[in-house]
Amino acid sequence: MLRLSGLQEMRQWSRSKRAAGQTVGLVPTMGYLHEGHLRLIDRASEVADVVVVSIFVNPIQFGPNEDFLTYPRDLDRDCELIEQRGGACIFVPDTTVMYGSEPEVRVNPGSLAEHLCGPRRPGHFEGVLTVVAKLFNVVEPDLAVFGRKDAQQARAICRMVDDLNFPVQVVVFPTVREPDRLAMSSRNSYLSPEERAAALSIPRSLDAAHGMFVSGVTDARALIGAVREVLDRETLIDVDYAEAVDPDTMAPVNTAGHDAIVAVAARVGKARLIDNIVVGVGIAGDEILE
Repeated sequence: MLRLSGLQEMRQWSRSKRAAGQTVGLVPTMGYLHEGHLRLIDRASEVADVVVVSIFVNPIQFGPNEDFLTYPRDLDRDCELIEQRGGACIFVPDTTVMYGSEPEVRVNPGSLAEHLCGPRRPGHFEGVLTVVAKLFNVVEPDLAVFGRKDAQQARAICRMVDDLNFPVQVVVFPTVREPDRLAMSSRNSYLSPEERAAALSIPRSLDAAHGMFVSGVTDARALIGAVREVLDRETLIDVDYAEAVDPDTMAPVNTAGHDAIVAVAARVGKARLIDNIVVGVGIAGDEILE
């Protein structure tokens, strides 16, 4: 497996593959890979001839009091996992390569950042879209794969691709869950055993909303009330938000349709965890590990 760190060498490698008639898939990550990331690589391998996995902890998507410096990192392990999964190339630029100076021009997410994580993490989605746009311009992939656990991020990226005419197909893959149904996240490594047990109330709360919807309840306040009832019973959880939103605009809805998203963000210890379901499908629509 090839490991690259320079912008021009990455671009040249990708162009050589495309010139040879191969399609290039990209899986952007911040590293410290888990099975959820690896499933994204699997999916990219199914639909592209060669797969590039990028690892870059992007400083401009972290707020001043967030975990940029302590975000978990293990590059050697990541490289082994990517190679085992069939990745053809790993792109590992450092900050001075990706940002020669503080970027003055950034990608504005517009109204897609007005709800959910947007107001709670000012500048986060601007940072995400900016780095993804840079990765698209450097790697020049035919397609890129993202996870649905970060539903607001995935929607913003899809809209950026449409609005700015990037020649990239975006594939959104279902959330990958542990056998106990906790959504996989690199930040799960922050959790103590007691905190991890408490975090299971997050998928349980989403189950409660799905159960109400299946029984015929479509009032968003009632669905979110069911979510909060489960979460509020757990003393180790500090709920950031619980909302039902439109899957296209990420704006709150009063009445939930089959494709509405019920999303939760909560702090458990020092970890901020996010999770969501498509309310008409529930957790059954995700990938649950055996």
